[in-house]
Amino acid sequence: QTKGTSSFGKRRNKTHALCRRCGSKAYHLQKSSCGKCGYPEKRKRKYNWSAKAKRRNTTGSGRIRHLRVVYRRFRRHYRPRFESRMYHIWP
Repeated sequence: QTKGTSSFGKRRNKTHALCRRCGSKAYHLQKSSCGKCGYPEKRKRKYNWSAKAKRRNTTGSGRIRHLRVVYRRFRRHYRPRFESRMYHIWP
C-alpha cells in the first residue's frame, strides 16, 4: 500500500479552520470545537499534564490591562491615588 505521492493527492478539503476565540487553526469544522481552547465550551481548555502550555496561556502572558491597575490599587490598599492633596482642599 502506498503512503507517499498518491496519498498526498487526496488532501484537498479543510478539516480545521481559525478559532474565533484563540485564533489558532485548531477549530475542527465537523466537530465544531477547537482543539486548543475548547471553544464553544464556556471554560477554557487547560490541563495539568502540559505545564508549558499553561505557562504560555496564563494570566500575564498578554497585556493584563485591567489587572495591572488592580495590582497597583492593591499595593495602596485601595486608597485613592492623590489622598494627600485632598486634605489641602478642605480647611
